[in-house]
Amino acid sequence: MASGVFESYSAGTALKDHINPDAVRLMKQVHGIDMELTQHNKLIEDIPEPDVVIFMGCNVSCPNVPSQYAENWGLDDPSGKSDEVFLETIRMIEEKIQQLKEKLQ
Repeated sequence: MASGVFESYSAGTALKDHINPDAVRLMKQVHGIDMELTQHNKLIEDIPEPDVVIFMGCNVSCPNVPSQYAENWGLDDPSGKSDEVFLETIRMIEEKIQQLKEKLQ
């Protein structure tokens, strides 16, 4: 969505044994993206040092990650909730990515 403006990396504060299957299924359904082919669980220290940090919220404590710019999107974790909740979270992330893209251009 914004690859012409920034590279995106995803990482967390704790490793899990798999990517959320609802997220995998819905991203495949909505965008044709198979996250299991392109993503794996990784920790913050496993990605390049970022210039911009986006904290998703998701009801976890955010670590200090040095960067030039940071935002907390304050999203609720849709895990275990309905597809409609997941799809709304996907929509909110898409909207915020577009806003970030415009800020950084």
